[in-house]
Amino acid sequence: MEGRLPAHIEVAGIRRLAESLGGFATVLAKGERDAGTIAIVIIGRGEPAALYERMPQLDGNRRFVLSVEEISEKKQEFSDILARRTARDPDLWLIEADVPDKERFVAGLPA
Repeated sequence: MEGRLPAHIEVAGIRRLAESLGGFATVLAKGERDAGTIAIVIIGRGEPAALYERMPQLDGNRRFVLSVEEISEKKQEFSDILARRTARDPDLWLIEADVPDKERFVAGLPA
């Protein structure tokens, strides 16, 4: 945990990143102020919504990776997954970002 930014500061940075890329981000669920987990739903450009969560990597970093993608015919299932995630983890920060370039946004996320 040492060296990690408090969650609320990281969330503010993620919101600013979305805005700097011509998009918008909002907090759907506010988690634990300092040590909460962060997950991001990325929407935009008519593409299916995608949930990115931070996962440990072999190099020791914790990068945001795609964990679930919305299926057009089953939008309710995606919403149910988000509801279950927030119900199971009261410390979770859930951010929704509407950005024009998903790959560029994800590449700019902190590890």
